[in-house]
Amino acid sequence: MKSSEEMSIGTLADRFGLATHVLRHWEDVGLLDPRRQANGRRRYGPADEARIAMILLAKDAGLGLDQIRLLFAATADRLTRRALYREHHDRLAERIASLQASLSVLEHAMGCDAEDITTCPDF
Repeated sequence: MKSSEEMSIGTLADRFGLATHVLRHWEDVGLLDPRRQANGRRRYGPADEARIAMILLAKDAGLGLDQIRLLFAATADRLTRRALYREHHDRLAERIASLQASLSVLEHAMGCDAEDITTCPDF
């Protein structure tokens, strides 16, 4: 890879709106493995950039760093990954159902003319 394609930790962190310590932490937990210069400075390339994008997507989906590391692990087989996806899917579905029930209560309360939701005839 050409050094002109590589970037410093600060440049890469800025591209994603992250603090540099986040990238260092992800390296510490095994999610990133940047190339090191002779002086020890980290250098990140396009593959690192793509991996960070995937980490952020996985985090947005609610996965923790340990789960993300397992998904990226070369030793994790398809069944292990699918089991992780299924487990996370089921937890998200439960949370969504709970939030939808809460939303329904709030919507009902907003439309009820009673002073207190507990006295609303349809509560």
